[in-house]
Amino acid sequence: MAVIEITDPADERVRDYFRLTDVALRRRLEPEHGLYLAESEKVIRRALGAGHRPRSYLMGRRWLTDLADLVERAEADDVPVYVGSDDVIEEMTGFHLHRGALASMHRPVLPAYADLVRDAQRVLVLEDIVDHTNVGAIFRSAAALGVDSVLITPRCADPLYRRSVRVSMGTVFQVPWTRIEPWPAAVNDLQAQGFSVASLALRDDAISLDELAAEPPDRLAMVLGTEGDGLGRHTVDASDLVVRIPMAGGVDSLNVAAASAVVLWATRPSVSNSRTQHR
Repeated sequence: MAVIEITDPADERVRDYFRLTDVALRRRLEPEHGLYLAESEKVIRRALGAGHRPRSYLMGRRWLTDLADLVERAEADDVPVYVGSDDVIEEMTGFHLHRGALASMHRPVLPAYADLVRDAQRVLVLEDIVDHTNVGAIFRSAAALGVDSVLITPRCADPLYRRSVRVSMGTVFQVPWTRIEPWPAAVNDLQAQGFSVASLALRDDAISLDELAAEPPDRLAMVLGTEGDGLGRHTVDASDLVVRIPMAGGVDSLNVAAASAVVLWATRPSVSNSRTQHR
C-alpha cells in the first residue's frame, strides 16, 4: 500500500485521528472500536516491540525519511501510512503534532486478572484513579521499580488513552496489566492466592511504610486510591494492612503518582531480597 496524502481533515479514511483532544469522545470511541493511539516515535516503537499491531499511521511528510523503516514495514504489511501538512493534521486532531507521528493501534485482548497474578510477587492495584497523567506516571514507576503486574478497577482511567501512554513513555506496553472486577470484592481473591493486600490510606491504625519495607510479605499487592478521596472504606476494611508514608512539614499526603514511586521504591524486590539475605 502506497503512502497516502491527506488534504481534507475530514477525510473518513483517517477518522481514527479525529478530535483527539475531546477526552469524553475518545474515552467512548477508542474502546468501542478496539483501538488506541500511540504518539511519538519512541512510543510507537515500544508498542510494536510489545507485539501490538498497527491499523494505520499519520505523520507529516518530512517524517517519511526519519521513520523510513517503519514506513517500509507498514507497506510490507499493507498498513496505510497517511501524510498531511501541519495545518491539515492540526485541524483533524485538534493539536499540533510535533512528536513525529501518530499510530492507530489495535487494542490487545486483556488477560484474566487471576492469570496475570498467578506467578507475581509484587502487584499494584489502581482504584478509580481518573487522571490519565497520573495513570501514565504510575505505570512508568511500576516498570522502573520491578512491579510484576498492574490491576485497574472498572472506574479507573484507561492506561491506553493517548495521554497515559505518552506520560508513561510507552511503559504501559511493558508492564502486564488488566482490569480487576468485581471490586472491592476481588480483594478476597488476591488474598486467596496468597497476597498480603496493603492499602495506602490515612487511618489511625496504619503502619508506617518503613515498617512494611523492613518486613515485606513474600507476595504483596499494594492498592492506591483515587485522587482526592483516596481508597474506599470497603477496600481498606478488607485489606490485610493499612500503610501510610511518613510525612513532615505539615503535609498529610502526596499526589498519587508521587506516592506510587515512593512506595514502589521502598518495597522493590531487590531491596526485599537483600534484606532477606542479610537476616
